[in-house]
Amino acid sequence: MSTDHGHPAVRMYLAGEWAEGGTGRTAPILNPATEEVIGEVPLATTDDLDRALAAAAAGFEVWRATPVAERTRVLHAAADLIAERAPEIGRVATREQGKPLKESVGEARRTAETLRWHADDARRAYGRIIPSAPGTLLTVRREPLGPVAAFTPWNFPVGGPNRKISSALSAGCSIVLKASEETPATAMELVRCYADAGLPAGVLNLVFGEPAEVSEHLISSPVTRLVAFTGSVPVGKLLAARAGQEMKPSLMELGGHAPVIVCADADPARAARRAAQAKWANAGQVCTSPSRFLVHASLIEEFTAEFVKAAEAVVTGDGLTDGTGMGPLANARRLAAMERLTADAVTRGAEILTGGERPDRPGYFFPPTVLTGVPEDAALMTEEPFGPLAPVVAFDDLGEALARANALPYGLAAYGFTDSAATAERLSAGLQAGILSLNHCGGSVHEAPSGGVKDSGYGREGGPEALDAYLITKRVSHLLVP
Repeated sequence: MSTDHGHPAVRMYLAGEWAEGGTGRTAPILNPATEEVIGEVPLATTDDLDRALAAAAAGFEVWRATPVAERTRVLHAAADLIAERAPEIGRVATREQGKPLKESVGEARRTAETLRWHADDARRAYGRIIPSAPGTLLTVRREPLGPVAAFTPWNFPVGGPNRKISSALSAGCSIVLKASEETPATAMELVRCYADAGLPAGVLNLVFGEPAEVSEHLISSPVTRLVAFTGSVPVGKLLAARAGQEMKPSLMELGGHAPVIVCADADPARAARRAAQAKWANAGQVCTSPSRFLVHASLIEEFTAEFVKAAEAVVTGDGLTDGTGMGPLANARRLAAMERLTADAVTRGAEILTGGERPDRPGYFFPPTVLTGVPEDAALMTEEPFGPLAPVVAFDDLGEALARANALPYGLAAYGFTDSAATAERLSAGLQAGILSLNHCGGSVHEAPSGGVKDSGYGREGGPEALDAYLITKRVSHLLVP
């Protein structure tokens, strides 16, 4: 079923059934490349949320008792469907979120591999036997925590929800997912793959609604045992505090403002090309996006020239058009933020080398923008841009660069370029971030953990650590006497 615009008709998924919601309240879905309304998303009532919670409670009892081999079989079947349907899922994601179709399809395919990794890793959620007193068997067991309330944003509409779903389900938990109202059909098509793979009713539930209303209801419910959130630092702090009031653990993957340090011994042109490729991905709407470029003064001229060249080579347009290298921003809020941050930097003395102005066309487009001479008191240097803005500033001493990189309360990702092993070790030890890439700006991978420090959150997603938040570690002491 689809709308007049060819977009899927969005439904929630409650207790194994597709539902429109109790009152018929909806919100519009916009195509950010055209600003046209392409559909509507149903907004949940408290009755809808209670139905999802009750289903998750019942689904947990079924899923936790399902043998791990059977759970793994179902999840691999879902991964097969995600991979098979990746082209169509990607097309839906691009229409809702804006990124180029190649990026969206690639995201869906990576999502399938993430699910496979987590499903297989659940087979290795081992306990242990601890030597103890004679006649006593002391063991440690790993068990699923319980129903999860998960909240995900719009920037990775396939991969973001799936990180929560795949970890929770692999661990044996059930989940109520509140996905973004801006990319709801993408989340729906992802959930459909799990449903079509034979996942028992109630194990996975999908809702949409007013964020504050939904989060308050789901977090306060006694059914919910874990709160998992990806999003901004301010919202994350609010949800973490609310979860804390209920004595519920939370997993927080929050924003950043990733520094890039280009050291004196690096190849400036190569560093510029690799950093630019990461900077313009998803129009900079990535929490790990490189967003502050600290370049040694001896290299800044060559680095900047190559960086501007790379920026000007990017073809900006509708993500569904062949050849598009960067799509629009996802919404009008991001566009307004780009204009505000750019104007503030220029007012304070920064120079725009390329970009800087919204083109005269429909859609939330903003070009790749490179600025130099950006002072430390500019908002762009302290506020996560979450868009295609790249401030390039010079430094003379690596200690100075490290101090500037670490000066903000964020600590999600950081990047460094150097041809020296000793300098690489100094960057590794000195940069305060949960994710560090040297001589490239690599993103998250399913086989290794991702997460932040300081205001960028806590807990890890990916790698063997991904299931930790979803599992209870239980100590059992058994006295072996009649």
